[in-house]
Amino acid sequence: MAEPALAADLAEIRALIAHLPGPDLDAGSAAAEREAQLTKPAGALGRLEELAAWLAAWQARHPPRVEHPRTVVFAGNHGVAARGVSAYPAAVTVQMVQNFIAGGAAVNQLCRTIDADLRVYEMNLDTPTGDIVDGPAMSEEECARALAYGMMAVEPGIDALAVGEMGIANTTVAAALCLGLFGGEAADWTGPGTGVSGEALANKRQVVAAAVARHRAEMGDPFDVLRRLGGLEFAAMAGAILAARMGRVPVVLDGFCSAAAAAVLHAVDPRALDHCVAGHVSAEPGHRRLLERIGKRPLLDLGMRLGEASGATLALAILKAAAACHAGMATFAEAGVSERS
Repeated sequence: MAEPALAADLAEIRALIAHLPGPDLDAGSAAAEREAQLTKPAGALGRLEELAAWLAAWQARHPPRVEHPRTVVFAGNHGVAARGVSAYPAAVTVQMVQNFIAGGAAVNQLCRTIDADLRVYEMNLDTPTGDIVDGPAMSEEECARALAYGMMAVEPGIDALAVGEMGIANTTVAAALCLGLFGGEAADWTGPGTGVSGEALANKRQVVAAAVARHRAEMGDPFDVLRRLGGLEFAAMAGAILAARMGRVPVVLDGFCSAAAAAVLHAVDPRALDHCVAGHVSAEPGHRRLLERIGKRPLLDLGMRLGEASGATLALAILKAAAACHAGMATFAEAGVSERS
């Protein structure tokens, strides 16, 4: 992991939550006014109309534009992987990063298709986080640095951000985060991930339950839950989502892991994810439950469970369509079309 340009500790990160910008009401009102004049019945474009207004409000401009979207993939390794919670060995994380670099992953093809910029960030892959059953995943300093590193992925000129990850054992970590943040039973949040079943799935659920039980008495606020049960890529995703809010960049969340990272911010302030949409709901059972918990209705439901920001990147195309229709359609007056009587 590269040295972040911004030194940070968790106290500084916590302080940012108290100063999050809200939506630009003038841009939102301008979008609503234009939407009412476009050559179609009111509401005929369904959620595309909602998305156009949402984009305008969070980009703080009208009309909204999605001309320079970026997909970010944070890759991390987890000490808990040694407990046999995944169908794949931890070495696959590094191998898949090389696949991203070579252009051979699904997300590469999706980014080419919709003309999105892809950035892949390796989070100290040679040193996995601590085994969350035995102790904290990260120290406070490690967690804060990962958050700051993720924040640097949001650069000027980006007008929408798809956030995803890669890391063997990351659905175990996501399940532990959700159980730590929202309670319930390990089985509520723990699914097959890369394809475990039977005894392997039972073991995975036991690992999640044991990890949360290990830290329950010592967990303070949601950032402490992240430090103890999360991972470097989860902290980086949370940092990117937070920086996007500060920079007025709308965010598309990917699958279960991306949503779990976002849920840390939601648990601090339920309004912290108002600039985010859920790109899709994955086949991982805990994802649908989590989206309901954080109040996000997914744009797509295609049974995907790949991660690597694939679902979020695909959903960027919908944002592009929403912005294009809103900005490019003629009004009734321009087209000489009679309005509803």
